[in-house]
Parts: sequence; C-alpha cells; structure tokens
Amino acid sequence: MPSQVKRDLPCGAGFGIIRGMETEMKTSTVQVGTYGVNCTILRFGAKAWVVDPGAEGERIAAMLAADGAAAEAILLTHGHFDHIGGIPALQRAFPDAKVYIHPGDVPMLGHPLNQCPPDYPRIAAPANVEDCRALGGVTVLETPGHTPGGVCYWFPESKLLLSGDTLFAGSVGRTDFPGGSMARLVDSLKALAALPEDAMVVPGHGPCTTIGREKASNPYM
Repeated sequence: MPSQVKRDLPCGAGFGIIRGMETEMKTSTVQVGTYGVNCTILRFGAKAWVVDPGAEGERIAAMLAADGAAAEAILLTHGHFDHIGGIPALQRAFPDAKVYIHPGDVPMLGHPLNQCPPDYPRIAAPANVEDCRALGGVTVLETPGHTPGGVCYWFPESKLLLSGDTLFAGSVGRTDFPGGSMARLVDSLKALAALPEDAMVVPGHGPCTTIGREKASNPYM
C-alpha cells in the first residue's frame, strides 16, 4: 500500500513482449481488487507466472484460459492481504501452481490479522508454498522495509522490475505496519537505484515508471 501515489505512466494489459529468453515472454498487467493491485501475468507459451494476484482470482484464471495458458507459479512480492486474495481461486483452477514468497513473509499467509473484510476476507494458508529465492529465470532482489520479506522481481535482459510495494511512482510503501522498517526500506531503495535508469518499473499499485524518473523526482530515492 502506497504512502502517496503520483500519476505517471499507466500500467495496463498488453504491456509488451520480452525476447532474449529461451521462450518468448509476454507480459500484461491488470489492476485487481478494491486497492487496485497491479497483477502482472508473465506468459511463456502455454505456461504462466502470476505476480501478486491480490483479488479476482476467477477473472485472472479466465484470462489465462482464454489465452490457452495455465498458471504454473504464483509469485508474491510480499504477503499483505491485498496481494494474495486471488490465490485460492487460482489454485482451484490450477492445482499444481506453486506459491513463491520470501520466508520472512510466510507467517502472514493465513494469519487472522491479515485481512480487511468485506473486500479482503481472511484466506487460508495456501498449499505448495516455496521460497521465491529458489526461482530460476528471474533475479529475486530482497527488498525488506514495507514488510520483513519484501522482494522485487528483476528481469535484467528486458530491464523490467516488478517492485511490489517497495517503490511506487513518486512514493514508496508504508512502513508503519507490523514488521515494517524505514531504515531497511532506505537500504532497499539504494539497491534499486543501482539498476539501469531506463529500467521499467511495474509497482504494486498505481502507474508504471522508470528507475531514472524515480531517481530524478522521488524524494525517497
């Protein structure tokens, strides 16, 4: 959840086609849920990774089915309720889909306080949970601060960063939730600032941006 979001580059469906991998990766981003989480779908032929399915799992599953794709992995940038609400429906549609999250945020999954009804009811801890740092095909950047186990997913060949709630256009994620730390977030932002300035950033909420734009205008960078 952002402290404050400045409108900039829109994030939307048909984000692009990324080449240079063994299988061409097609990406699209759709806003889901009351809090407008940017859920990014990465498609590799008939397989897909779904990043931060915060809500509307049935809708996401239908989008995949319409494209002839099946979710093999659900990637989480962190464990807050607004980023995980769509997992149950996705795992019903794709029972073999694994959930990848940093161990630091695993305790949030199924926690009785990790909810905001009626829009975000408590969900049970999902099955098939794995350490996101074991994923191949993506660089997992550990970026604690918003949560203890927050991560960003970095695709260096395409210069694409899925930043979750670590970095937004013009702002950053809140640190006043349990486990949050501004000091750790500042260190995480320093690491992101070292990425190429033309790297495209798809944040957890709000418009897309670039590392260069944020270094030039984001007071937290």
